Amino acid sequence: MPFDDISRTIDGDVYVSPRYLAGSTGIGDPALAPLLDLGWELEHDDLGNCYVNAPDRKVRLGYLPEGQDDGLWRINAYNDPFGPPAWGVCFNDSCPTEFVRAFTTALAAAYGQGTDAYLATPTPEDKVQDPFLVVTPLIDRGWEFHQPEPGVYAIRPADLLASLEFTAGPLDPEGELTSRTARWHLWAGTSIDRPAWYATASTNTPVALLTAVTACVSDPAPLPRWREDTHSYVKGMVQLTPILPPQPPAPTPLDIQRAAASRRPAALPAVSVPRWSTTSRPALPGPRR
Repeated sequence: MPFDDISRTIDGDVYVSPRYLAGSTGIGDPALAPLLDLGWELEHDDLGNCYVNAPDRKVRLGYLPEGQDDGLWRINAYNDPFGPPAWGVCFNDSCPTEFVRAFTTALAAAYGQGTDAYLATPTPEDKVQDPFLVVTPLIDRGWEFHQPEPGVYAIRPADLLASLEFTAGPLDPEGELTSRTARWHLWAGTSIDRPAWYATASTNTPVALLTAVTACVSDPAPLPRWREDTHSYVKGMVQLTPILPPQPPAPTPLDIQRAAASRRPAALPAVSVPRWSTTSRPALPGPRR
């Protein structure tokens, strides 16, 4: 099936296109699964928030439905488990779950490669950490560059209903982790002030992790959703295609043979008919006249 399927079954009654206007599924398990499959530790607090920690405690994920703001997903990495984060990423509570899963899947792969894949600070000579790689999937799918303000570079699709923004120059490290003033700012909707959803990533976030998100965001395949869960103020800007019920499988030759046999009339029971023979008894005399 060409569309994203987070539970091996289609969960929804419509496909939403473009996918960056689909909204959240409201289920966190699919995005947690790539890390839990690696054996990362899962903890819960009394409020219903959950926390996932890497074995070396250098990567932490928080899924915070009862957090202090709308930052539902917060992922930080640490060179020193007791020091400040080396980088941090946030997805808000309306972000499509598939985009978060794309990030955690790439994070799980990077963690398996070692600290250089998810913690090393990029250098000018490091081609793997070239920020241009983040926007390559967007360019390949027709997104175009804009400059909304000096020092901020954006790339947007033709409908202008999504944007990835990169801020040049120095930024406050703490502000990057606690606000939307981060090196990378991805959002969708009609206004940056009231977006349908947003995600942020601080300086030094590995390019491979961000590229996984931009590739997922720009994928032309729609996402399944329940119609009543789609954003009311963008319904006129999206295409909703009904999800048809699955068609029955094509019959096999054996199925056809069995069906034909069921329509064939039943055979009559065999009747024993005595045959004439020379040993038969003579006919009885008829009645007298």
